[in-house]
Amino acid sequence: MSTSSFNPARRQAVIVLASAVGTAAVAGALVPTIRIADTRPKTPLSELVPANFAGWVEDRSVPVVLPAPDVQANLNKVYNQVLARTYVNKQGYRIMLSVAYGGDQSDGMQVHRPEVCYPAQGFEVQRVWNDEVRLADRTIPVTRATTRLGPRIEPLTYWIINGEQVIRPGFGARLVQLQYTMRGKIPDGMLVRVSSIDAETQRAYEIQDRFSRELAQALEPSFRTRIVGLPPA
Repeated sequence: MSTSSFNPARRQAVIVLASAVGTAAVAGALVPTIRIADTRPKTPLSELVPANFAGWVEDRSVPVVLPAPDVQANLNKVYNQVLARTYVNKQGYRIMLSVAYGGDQSDGMQVHRPEVCYPAQGFEVQRVWNDEVRLADRTIPVTRATTRLGPRIEPLTYWIINGEQVIRPGFGARLVQLQYTMRGKIPDGMLVRVSSIDAETQRAYEIQDRFSRELAQALEPSFRTRIVGLPPA
């Protein structure tokens, strides 16, 4: 199939990918040595993400549900820090926030997507699809899923940051990874997930989006970029 059969954006991505692969083949096996994580401040996520903002307060009465030991062991291999909190607003609506940071997002250390982790904890993933959310001054790609554990229906929204870019899993992620490799860099990564227990899924996603926007606005500008990626060029 020729590149003319792709839409312009995808055709350009294919050309860039082919060019990167060709350059790598000429240069031989590249081994990135510059860890982006080493250039970051070492501030804990618990200090960077506010416990109270825009009418949302941390609800410490709800215990954090920990993954099964085998799942936790796998997560520990990928992530250096994991922040898990439940927030509640004045209407009593609860949002669960998880922010997981990994200092090495090279080929062997990729983030664990919720649609993979949730079934490992007994959830049924009923639907997964791509969407977009407007956060701060940019629109970012997100993934949404509807999950179920018995009578508990938990819609969720998440996005992945690789280095300084919000990415979608798959083709786009591989292209970004190649770009970092060609520059000799090992990107760090972050997965941000918001979810709520709500049988009215459309309402759940709307509240999750509002929560995410308000969270982004509440962050310090330097950390906001790490949560929502760089602004459009």
